[in-house]
Amino acid sequence: MNKVILTGRLCQDPEVRYTQSGKAVATFTLAVNRHGGNRHDGKSDADFVPIVAWEKLAETCGNNLTKGQRILVEGKLQIRSYETNDGQKRRVAEVIASYIEFLEYKREEAPHPADNPEEEIPFG
Repeated sequence: MNKVILTGRLCQDPEVRYTQSGKAVATFTLAVNRHGGNRHDGKSDADFVPIVAWEKLAETCGNNLTKGQRILVEGKLQIRSYETNDGQKRRVAEVIASYIEFLEYKREEAPHPADNPEEEIPFG
């Protein structure tokens, strides 16, 4: 079974492009904390995982996600090979997203607690 579930923060805004046939594809990198590292400064290491989303999910990402936002990504690991223009062979590992959950609001959309002090704001 090939199933990946990651929680992390976007390293940059998603880049949305369209294929020649008109399908939307969004790409971005997710910074995922790696727990249990050997760092002595108290900080955790992170892995930077390339994410690819297609069609409606790609457009949703492009319209709603921004750098620094925390999300959950569910999908499958894909390892593909390609050849560069100068003839070198390369391999890339990426997660093809099938589901994305927004775990926090965009900063400009989040209601400010002072606006309604009695209302709790859900986070994740």
